Amino acid sequence: MIVARWNIEARFGHKQTAIDLIKKWNKEIGVKIGWKKDKVRVLTGSVGAPESSIQVEILLKDLGELNASWEKLATIEAHKQWGKDLEPYIVSGTSRWEIFRVVG
Repeated sequence: MIVARWNIEARFGHKQTAIDLIKKWNKEIGVKIGWKKDKVRVLTGSVGAPESSIQVEILLKDLGELNASWEKLATIEAHKQWGKDLEPYIVSGTSRWEIFRVVG
């Protein structure tokens, strides 16, 4: 098992809007690529982490499953529009993916 973690930083005053858009994406687009609600969670910074930090964690079987999800995602027009809708609410250049192995 792996955890794929997508990290972004929200613009000041726009964190809740970004979170709302991410949750909407999970319901409308994430399920189309196999990312069911019980495998996805959204986190935000609290203590020792920037409050502007938003992370989305997805529990997956392996890198092959992640790659297949990304390939499906590239074909979904609504995802492209969602990215444009989210852009005004996040700090440009902060988006990054991290992959972790689950060991216990």
